[in-house]
Amino acid sequence: MLTFAVTLIRHGETQYNKDKLLQGQGIDTPLSEVGLQQAQEAGQYLRELRFHKAFSSNLQRAQQTAKAILSNNIHSSGIELVSDALLRERGFGIAEGRPKDALKNMANAAGMACRDFTPPGGETLDQVRTRFRKFLAGLFQGMVTEYGYPEPSAPVEASAATAGHDGPPLSLPDDGLAGVPLHVLVVSHGAYIRVAVRHLVEELESALPLGLKASHVFSACPNTGMCRFVVSLLRSETGPALAGIRCIFINRKDHLRASKESGE
Repeated sequence: MLTFAVTLIRHGETQYNKDKLLQGQGIDTPLSEVGLQQAQEAGQYLRELRFHKAFSSNLQRAQQTAKAILSNNIHSSGIELVSDALLRERGFGIAEGRPKDALKNMANAAGMACRDFTPPGGETLDQVRTRFRKFLAGLFQGMVTEYGYPEPSAPVEASAATAGHDGPPLSLPDDGLAGVPLHVLVVSHGAYIRVAVRHLVEELESALPLGLKASHVFSACPNTGMCRFVVSLLRSETGPALAGIRCIFINRKDHLRASKESGE
């Protein structure tokens, strides 16, 4: 069985975020001054954790964030940052570059909830989910190809040490990493991460920390917000098979102290 952690992080703030304009895929803006500071704060928060793999969307706001995180890390300076178009933001078609309220107005006119509405030329949620599934499949195969399947151990959801905890949520950079030998960094985008988390929780049936409300699980991820999952894979005749998955935290933003947070 191969067990590893995945820390999924949204990029830092851009001027478009600050101005509440949709970027999607067609508008490739850099981080704002606040966003650069947020990326540095994220890197400082994670600086003592070892990453064995690092992936980022190929849009520059995600690339800048990932590079800042790795440049601050005391263990991962030599790691290759893999740019992957499968991690790009959801495409919003004709709504890109327009105020978020314009998307809401389009959805209202179509009699749909904004989250479920696809503007002309945009990606459906199912299409984004398919991209994430493809990324996961590649990640799983790549991990077992490089690291193999160590000696059998209990799947993550069956171990008392990984069954959640009572009381207030933990808030340490290494939460959930004790006894987990490998760690993957993934930097992506707000709408994409909401789809990814929903897939991990609803379709892959990730275990959740005790007391975590669904409203938080599926809420918008803030700029440089962090999510962490621990995954166990088994060998099967058709390739890596999921043995268990557990959520450690969702949308953590404890590192954002000096900078001002922006909206989604």
